[in-house]
Amino acid sequence: MELKQLLKDMVDVSASDVFIIAGLPLTYEASGRQVRLDIAPFMPADTEEIVRSIYAVSGRSMDGFERSSNHDDDFSFAIAGIGRFRVNIFRQRGSYGAVIRVIPFGLPDPAAFHIPDEVLRLTQFQKGLVLVTGPAGVGKSTTLACIIDKLNHERTGHIVTMEDPIEYIHRHGTCIVTQREVPTDVATYGEALRSAMRESPDVILLGEMRDQETIGTAVTAAEMAQLLFSTLHTSGAASTVDRIVDAFPASQQRQIRIQLSMVLRAIVSQQLVPTIDGGVMPAFEIMVTNTAIRNLIREAKTHQIDSAIAAGGAEGMRTMDQSLFELVKAGKVAKEVALQYGHHQEALAKRFEVEGL
Repeated sequence: MELKQLLKDMVDVSASDVFIIAGLPLTYEASGRQVRLDIAPFMPADTEEIVRSIYAVSGRSMDGFERSSNHDDDFSFAIAGIGRFRVNIFRQRGSYGAVIRVIPFGLPDPAAFHIPDEVLRLTQFQKGLVLVTGPAGVGKSTTLACIIDKLNHERTGHIVTMEDPIEYIHRHGTCIVTQREVPTDVATYGEALRSAMRESPDVILLGEMRDQETIGTAVTAAEMAQLLFSTLHTSGAASTVDRIVDAFPASQQRQIRIQLSMVLRAIVSQQLVPTIDGGVMPAFEIMVTNTAIRNLIREAKTHQIDSAIAAGGAEGMRTMDQSLFELVKAGKVAKEVALQYGHHQEALAKRFEVEGL
């Protein structure tokens, strides 16, 4: 199977992910649903050939992957006239495998991805920490790309991004945009962040806060008058705060709560929800830090954050359950599906009953 033609076909059918795995025919995901082509399953020799083609097209050497004890590699590449792709190469049951994320050329349109204005307004912050959270594959990178693009055309300064790997390419707008890929351009997120602090940044995009060291450095950077965006694989603002605090030893948790209460500006949590028409729609929880939420973070009362978000509609806040309720009310998502994705199913079910939905 010729790689370039394969990937062109996947772009043409609007695939989001392509699975190259021995024992399985070519499989792709589109609109949240998997599709298996009616062809013979790949043999180990087939998947190895495709993996070698990926390395050849991307101009990378396989030596690191073949020598790695983890047998895992993650990088991005582009094919002229077709698109950009992010790929994870791995071994499974002794054979080579790959999962390819399709990233169309150009930057995403916020309207096409149903990103609300309340999220895009987070570009108005001048400093502090803004987090976009959710499981893998729900569009966190897309949301951040829209935010960075808006910043790149509404203010001046230096935007530094650190990603593993780079997905969306930003051209210089009214800002200078420097994009560094981990580990191609710099070894680790921690090293990239420390380096960025010496590069006169105004806005920093940190692909992921993976460990205590990176979290600590990010919080410090946000304290130093930079506006810093990053992601975490958490669901909901309360669990995000707990995840950050729990990354530190008990003796340091009081201090990190105080720091976080001062630098945290907003948390956006998102997930993709199946729609009635067979597609998917993002649902957003939006928390904007106000005095009440700062006090809850400082006093370790994160279990009350959901109530503070629900009461903060005038400040652009919404809970995940409120977003799901609105999607059901608009006729886009089935009530049963919304309940599956809700954070407080009983309360959401009662609200549906009260509203006659």
